[in-house]
Amino acid sequence: MGWLKQLMGLEAPNANTDSNRTASVALPTTGPLGLAPGKGVIFDASLRLLLDDKTSVVIPGSQEIWSNGTVDLGQSTWLSRYYMNDEDYWLQVHTTGDIAGQVESVILFNYLSYVTLSSEAELRRLAGPQSLIGLPTYTHNGVEYSRVWGSEEGQTELVSMSEQVINPESAYTVEHRSMLYARDTGLTDRREFLLFSVEEDAEGTVSLSTSLGISLYTTDLNTL
Repeated sequence: MGWLKQLMGLEAPNANTDSNRTASVALPTTGPLGLAPGKGVIFDASLRLLLDDKTSVVIPGSQEIWSNGTVDLGQSTWLSRYYMNDEDYWLQVHTTGDIAGQVESVILFNYLSYVTLSSEAELRRLAGPQSLIGLPTYTHNGVEYSRVWGSEEGQTELVSMSEQVINPESAYTVEHRSMLYARDTGLTDRREFLLFSVEEDAEGTVSLSTSLGISLYTTDLNTL
């Protein structure tokens, strides 16, 4: 569906539009924090009590990683995404230097919704000029979040990125047009994030995903 790329001129100034760029990189079997498909992840049991009434993000019990997505942001900066067997949860690790290098941030995300879009009109209504996504603030379930990407006073462009995904059965590329919002939780170095992403897979299927995330410390999880 070529209409995705034309929507609002959604080509961010520093976007990586070469979908094969990441595919050409030799990706390590094990990523940051020892994370990899097939590995188990255990979250600190005290997190639920600590975050109670601070966030709506659900902290799961132990999880197993099904697939790994890698986004090359350029300038030796990477996003590693780990999607769990329980499809409600995914983990993002931001690193610099190399994929398994210096960890800059860790965010646990819950999927709130995943909607397949069938037309350009539907896309424009849900995530384009007719939507609220991209405005300086966004209110979700009565909670206001501030835009992280873009400094415009009005609606800004979604950010373009390519994600190379691998799992035990296949490898494929997903094109994203995303917008990130955040708010303070009142806890030190723990923000809550609201992420919208228009995603196009190799078959041309376009979907809109909405995820809610919370900042984690590297000590908040262990890899098995």
